[in-house]
Amino acid sequence: MRRELSTEKLTIERVYVITSLDVFDATPAELAAWIRGHWGIEYLLHHVRDRTFREDDSKVRTGHLPRTMAGLRNLAISIFRQNGQTNIAAALRHTSRDHHRPLAVLGLT
Repeated sequence: MRRELSTEKLTIERVYVITSLDVFDATPAELAAWIRGHWGIEYLLHHVRDRTFREDDSKVRTGHLPRTMAGLRNLAISIFRQNGQTNIAAALRHTSRDHHRPLAVLGLT
């Protein structure tokens, strides 16, 4: 259940899950934790790719380029996260202000 802050409208969302588990193999709490874990991954990677890199607005649509660009975006996100960055947009802005910083992040200086 979720309440929209601007309109105060209450929204109820039903989620149907298909699993190969027997009814006795997982509790509802375990299933909910697995579902939240899935959406955590969705938020950490795809949300950053959509919002920070504006991947949906990309004009790259043919051949191998879309997959290559997605791989490069994933690499950048992974490098920043590995270096302890939690705000990828801020990390990109900081890194882009000096042409030596990307090399330093990669350990190439």
